[in-house]
Amino acid sequence: MSLYPHIEPYDHGMLDVGDGNHVYWETCGNPHGKPALVLHGGPGGRASPGLRRFFDPAAYRIVLLDQRGAGRSTPSAADHTTDMSVNTTAHLMADLERLRTHLGIERWLVWGASWGAVLGLRYAQTHPGVVTELVLTAVATGSDPEVALLTRGLGKFFPEAFERFVGELPAGERDGNLAAAYNRLLESPDPEVRERAAQAWTDWETATIPAPPGSVASFRDPVFRRGFARTVTHYWGNDHFLGEGNDEGVVLRDAHLLKGIPGTLVQGSLDFGNLLGIVWRLRHAWPDAELTVVDEAGHDAGAAGNDVLVAATDAYARADS
Repeated sequence: MSLYPHIEPYDHGMLDVGDGNHVYWETCGNPHGKPALVLHGGPGGRASPGLRRFFDPAAYRIVLLDQRGAGRSTPSAADHTTDMSVNTTAHLMADLERLRTHLGIERWLVWGASWGAVLGLRYAQTHPGVVTELVLTAVATGSDPEVALLTRGLGKFFPEAFERFVGELPAGERDGNLAAAYNRLLESPDPEVRERAAQAWTDWETATIPAPPGSVASFRDPVFRRGFARTVTHYWGNDHFLGEGNDEGVVLRDAHLLKGIPGTLVQGSLDFGNLLGIVWRLRHAWPDAELTVVDEAGHDAGAAGNDVLVAATDAYARADS
């Protein structure tokens, strides 16, 4: 089994979601098919055309969006004047509800990768009546221990890259929350400070999280790099805006709220998030989910993982017909 062929949207637009923000959205596939929402990673990534290929275009009405401040949505987080105080997890979930209503969709399958998995899980926990199934890969839950691992803990495995990463911070900022420290640099009034911080942050991500060539190429774009680094550090430095208790994992704590929602989890065995056992703990707390671990794959589960993801969306389409 492989990804479906490339397709183009049959409709797209910019949705006014308030606070001066407009979110880019597009729909692909069958206008009368099973609705599916696709959530990109980051935070601060964008909906790439390849994400359309995980669904049978004859069976699905595929909805993609660039989350608030990202990609084609406006204003861009890359613009230093953009107000990030109105870019939180609660704002993003409210945007999803506005989009669902705008498109006249009652319920939809939610597909998410990495940060998209965090957002998808929390959205399903807080809006269970509108989520039919969850299909998640590169699974994360947005807890404080995950942020600590990805910013400081991996320094033991990548000491040279970590030395460069921490070395960009002022001496007094190197012992606390590294994401928050970098976010302060990325909010500096000095454009040179912001650019150096964005480059250093994406260099660290590239060194520690092997990514497809397309993702690495995106980091070479200074506009994308600034917006991505500013957004991800904004979220990681503020507990993903998940509220009190995130030091223990709000999403894991509330996994019981997913009861009755079928789920598919696809995880590379070499994904560093596995060092905390997150996906296994989530699976055991959510009996309606099935977990597939792809051997010798990292954060991107690769071709074998793609096969499982496509098989899952195919199966959910058949069950819905």
